[in-house]
Amino acid sequence: MRNIWIIFAKEMKSYFSSPVAYILLTMFAVIFGFFFWNMVGFFVIQGAEMMASGQMGQMNVNEQVIRPLLGNASVLGLFFIPMITMRLFAEEKRNGTIELLATSPVRDIEIILGKWLAAVGLYACMLLFTAISFAFLFHYGNPDWKPLAVGYLGLLLQAGGLLAVGTFISTLTRNQIIAGAATFGVCLMLWVFAWVSGYDSSTWATVLSYLSVVTHFDSFGKGLIESKDAVYYLTVIFLGLFFTARSMESLRWRS
Repeated sequence: MRNIWIIFAKEMKSYFSSPVAYILLTMFAVIFGFFFWNMVGFFVIQGAEMMASGQMGQMNVNEQVIRPLLGNASVLGLFFIPMITMRLFAEEKRNGTIELLATSPVRDIEIILGKWLAAVGLYACMLLFTAISFAFLFHYGNPDWKPLAVGYLGLLLQAGGLLAVGTFISTLTRNQIIAGAATFGVCLMLWVFAWVSGYDSSTWATVLSYLSVVTHFDSFGKGLIESKDAVYYLTVIFLGLFFTARSMESLRWRS
């Protein structure tokens, strides 16, 4: 655990000692803030129209504001996760420090977990900015906090799986741009797999739909924790880190 913490702290320091973390946090906050502003504005206008027609009881801030915003945050992750993971191992290769890392007495799993947890930590910092926006809803309204908490859990699990995939891809190249582009491509494919079920109900379409990260986020977005969805995300995390370990093992042998 001590080695994992040391690597985690080193990675977090490298994020925040460069413009990387600040640029990502600012971009995420601005884009999500724009989504929040538009969603709340539409909700207020719709509420005024409902009030005028005497149908105010049909308004639900959780369903009409929070749930769509969580979905928007999930979409944003597709673009930001590759930028978080692309440097994890690719930069080590480019700087020539991967050999030193591979031949160090620190175990591969400790290196991998430390770097992956740092990536998850940076993503969690991004989600903190969304919490600031949601705080306004709780100050001026009365939404249910439990579905929001479950939605955040789903976002972290989904991001954890995609970050594990990005961590593995980062071990395959020394070029950060290639690592980022490849990670984005894989994450996008895992996203659009769900589209197949919209026009085909055959076995292969059902399997592809099940492999989509979107399919398993729906229940979290509704405030429900389904065991099959949690198991799916944990499996993606395990497989991503497992393949990363195998890639690191090959690097250690070549060193």
